[in-house]
Amino acid sequence: MRARVEQDEKGRRTAHEACFEPCAIERGMRIIGGKWTGSILWHLKDEPVRFNDLARMVGGASKKMITERLRQLESQGLVQRQVLDTAPVSVQYEITELGCTALGFLDELRKWSEGLPKSVTVDA
Repeated sequence: MRARVEQDEKGRRTAHEACFEPCAIERGMRIIGGKWTGSILWHLKDEPVRFNDLARMVGGASKKMITERLRQLESQGLVQRQVLDTAPVSVQYEITELGCTALGFLDELRKWSEGLPKSVTVDA
């Protein structure tokens, strides 16, 4: 990122090389930063998980929200959906190789978040 602001002799400021497309960090946050997205990927890291079990693991999220996030992650190639031949029919989700590439920084985010002082709140 080379964006910078310069001031001319009259004090006017002009941006040079500004980002008009989302920068790499913003792009990544748009993909992975949706509410519950990181948690869903994290819970899929070890093994495939059935939908209802995943809904239980991601406490506080509605099944509708989890469904929306899973569809989004599936369309982006981060998770894959498999319909199981059971009665009644059930569905399980598994993290893809591409999705696994997010686990390293999600773990770093987890560690960073656990180390924050309690005074830093999410409701700010």
